[in-house]
Amino acid sequence: MLSFDKVQLSYGSFRALDDVTLHAKPGELVVLLGANGAGKSSMFLTASGLHRAASGSIRFGGNTELVGMKPSQIVAQGLVQCPEGRKLFPQMSVLKNLMLGAYVHRSDKVGNRQRLDEVLALFPILAVKQNDPAGSLSGGQQQMVAIGRAMMGRPKVLLLDEPSLGLAPLVVKQVFEVIQRINRAGTTVLLAEQNAFAALKIAHRAYVMERGRIVLEGDCDSLMNNEAVRRAYIGS
Repeated sequence: MLSFDKVQLSYGSFRALDDVTLHAKPGELVVLLGANGAGKSSMFLTASGLHRAASGSIRFGGNTELVGMKPSQIVAQGLVQCPEGRKLFPQMSVLKNLMLGAYVHRSDKVGNRQRLDEVLALFPILAVKQNDPAGSLSGGQQQMVAIGRAMMGRPKVLLLDEPSLGLAPLVVKQVFEVIQRINRAGTTVLLAEQNAFAALKIAHRAYVMERGRIVLEGDCDSLMNNEAVRRAYIGS
């Protein structure tokens, strides 16, 4: 569904992505683990067309080459990113923030209404607060808006960048349950996370990144029991 083949990305002399190769099959929930600066966000920004790969290939749906494509075209293809830090418009209402995610489908008003109903069913609290400024919501509720906005883009593949960042453990559990529901409904998910324990519990497979490279991959059980992974990301 989504594959990176020997992708390289540099910021000046700094190599952010170094021959990165990975894939997410249709219907999978794949976790990308790594510390700050490992290259997870750079991967997502490159896949989304916001950064241009220096070399390598990023293919979507098997045949569509994403490198060189405009971000709006990539979203229209069905690859949608929920960025780290939420990136909401705090003075705008929850509803307006959500509808921004449907911009590439703006001519399909009936479809957007149906998708909005689905998003509000995923996050019932947002239906209650849909007219409130997004900035007035709690951190967990703002993360729900960010995920909901991404879902308004009708993703076939959803890129989630650190959705648990700064959230209380109970809220993390709720957010991850929704991510699992989204995946079970048919959306392929690539989840970048530092919260390895919570992420590995819901994923099918995982990759570990360090300094812009994939250094380890496998099914979640094997990585959960890998001593190096446990020391670095989970704890004893």
